[in-house]
Amino acid sequence: MNGTGSEPIDRALAAAFPDREVDRLTGVGPSWNGANETVGVVFADGGRAFLKVAVTDESNRLARERAVLRYVGAHGQLPVPEVLAADPDGDPAYLATAPAPGRGLLDVYDAASDDERERLLRRVGAALAALHADRFASHGEIVGAGRERGSAAAGEATPDPDGPTGLAIEFASWTDVLLATIERTREIGTSERLADHYDAVVDCVCANRDLLDGAPAALLHGDVTKPNLFVTAEGDGADATAGAGVAAIDWELSHVGDPARDLVRAEDQLLNGFDSTGPERFASALRDGYRERAGGLPKGFERRRPIYEAVRMLGRSGFIDQWVPYLDEPLDDLVERADAELRARLNAV
Repeated sequence: MNGTGSEPIDRALAAAFPDREVDRLTGVGPSWNGANETVGVVFADGGRAFLKVAVTDESNRLARERAVLRYVGAHGQLPVPEVLAADPDGDPAYLATAPAPGRGLLDVYDAASDDERERLLRRVGAALAALHADRFASHGEIVGAGRERGSAAAGEATPDPDGPTGLAIEFASWTDVLLATIERTREIGTSERLADHYDAVVDCVCANRDLLDGAPAALLHGDVTKPNLFVTAEGDGADATAGAGVAAIDWELSHVGDPARDLVRAEDQLLNGFDSTGPERFASALRDGYRERAGGLPKGFERRRPIYEAVRMLGRSGFIDQWVPYLDEPLDDLVERADAELRARLNAV
């Protein structure tokens, strides 16, 4: 993409950068999230930024992302891009950030040998463990910046409610938070062909409320994919147990939940296909990096893992049409395969 953007993009640019001349806009790659439109911005002075605009009434997502970016940046769990400007309540709602530090994991991983990929995945596992070390009093939905009802991390003082790095959290049981994330997936899904899958997974989650609600509470990224991760120079050659060297963007799905769910989702999005799993050596590398940083996998990981694997199927079911060009298979065949895979995962629970 070059030249001017859509009318909402142009209005958001004017609001975010009233005193900077824009040279051109660039694309940022494919996205399955129709709720936002994101562009790269190249300024006349050579500077760069990224601008995310809410296409639908999704201002809470941008308020959440702004708050979490500032919180993580202040607490230092992971490197994150700087927030340059934001108006989650604007017309349109927007969030502008500086470029992420480092090189995109997607490109680095594609060019790496298998041994190098293992090392990269160990670093990702360690980075997730570093993020999850920030424990909360309870699970909850992040609704923006402000006073945390509970604590930022167990035993720590509550941040200044008027400061930029606090989190406003609506605490709830983990089951209810997880159900809310499922409903958000339903809202942004691009296909109704397998709409019954949502109800089947909701029933599975509700049936396991006692198991789920005992999970630890940590800050979760919520969308750990290669395009959302960057390898920083500080991490090159570093010991994975330090948790350094991996930056993350796209925090709009973050919430306070079970760290096992983030790890299961990361493994799936980083390594697995539509209904296939990646090499075990790579999955082991991811988990080993996590163990070395955290001293072990999240408590109850193996017991709750099958539930989260069933939830993950909604990333296929709700976007089944989007998979067709990637897999070059007829939609009806993918629907049949997704049905079979969901049944297998529910049976495993």
